[in-house]
Amino acid sequence: MKQNVAVIFGGVSSEHEVSLLSASYILRQLDEEKYNVIPLGITKEGRWFLYSGPVEALADGSWEKDPSCKPAFLSPDRVTRGIIVTEKNGARVLPVDVIVPVLHGKNGEDGTMQGLFALTGIPYVGCDTLSSAICMDKAVAHSLLTNIGIEQAHYLWFFAHRYEAAAETIRNKIAQRLDFPVFVKPANAGSSVGISKVSCMEELDEAVAKAAREDSKIVVEEGIVGQEVECAVLGNDYPEASIVGEIGASAEFYDYDDKYKNGTSQLYIPARISEETAEEIRKTAVRAYRMLGCKGLARVDFFVRKSDGKVLLNELNTLPGFTSISMYPKLWEACGVSGKELMDRLITCALEAHHG
Repeated sequence: MKQNVAVIFGGVSSEHEVSLLSASYILRQLDEEKYNVIPLGITKEGRWFLYSGPVEALADGSWEKDPSCKPAFLSPDRVTRGIIVTEKNGARVLPVDVIVPVLHGKNGEDGTMQGLFALTGIPYVGCDTLSSAICMDKAVAHSLLTNIGIEQAHYLWFFAHRYEAAAETIRNKIAQRLDFPVFVKPANAGSSVGISKVSCMEELDEAVAKAAREDSKIVVEEGIVGQEVECAVLGNDYPEASIVGEIGASAEFYDYDDKYKNGTSQLYIPARISEETAEEIRKTAVRAYRMLGCKGLARVDFFVRKSDGKVLLNELNTLPGFTSISMYPKLWEACGVSGKELMDRLITCALEAHHG
């Protein structure tokens, strides 16, 4: 008997467009012989629609205007366990066996949606509410990982309103603790949105203002000269790490356009590092994944510092990109796991992790 799989995409997020690209990929990978696939889209304005039009309409956002769209939403009522579809002659329930969220960034991978999924009682792919929120918040994740001895770039964080009130104090702390260049980031935004590379103190005000447009909490990290590498982790209690991939960024750093629009970055799979370094990265990725309570999947990003070869953890992404140029599916593909098998395994993980 086929399982009803709801694929939720779009969302009220600066990464809305990325979600549409990821959903296009995922919808093509789900085996229609095993699953009844139910696409459920969320517009940038926060409207929910059941969508049954062509997958091709997702990428450019034209799906929203498709005549197949019907107002619908996920019911938090556990007895319902499904989607409420509203139609002219009333409402009907569409039962759901498992949810595949394809929602990047805020209101998607920060724990908000995961809280709703938990209320529904329906199994869902990926991390739970707490681990999603922790991994999304760079300041909290950095602090917890530092606590267990996982090495990262030197950093500090502050609330944006504190910078407005005491900019000189914060600038002094940055000057004392970090060497330029530094990266100024919103604590809660994904895919390099709102990030600036800052080479001197004079550039700091503008960078903080840019980050503050995305989040009220700001993280400043010391720039690392070295290789950017990534590892894909899959599983629940006994997670597996993929081989390690490397990004040769075409921009100043691996930014939003580079990740999703230009496709000009060079990906090296496997990464151009020693097997010993790769093994350290895989072990650290799994350790961080477990310690932050991740389930299902995460992509763990690292730097390998050029000066001494030291491995430094950058961040965990609990709903990484699933586009045709994204590292997460590419790394598993290089390990012999096809897109179809990857989706099967993620759905199996969701069902195993669900405790009703």
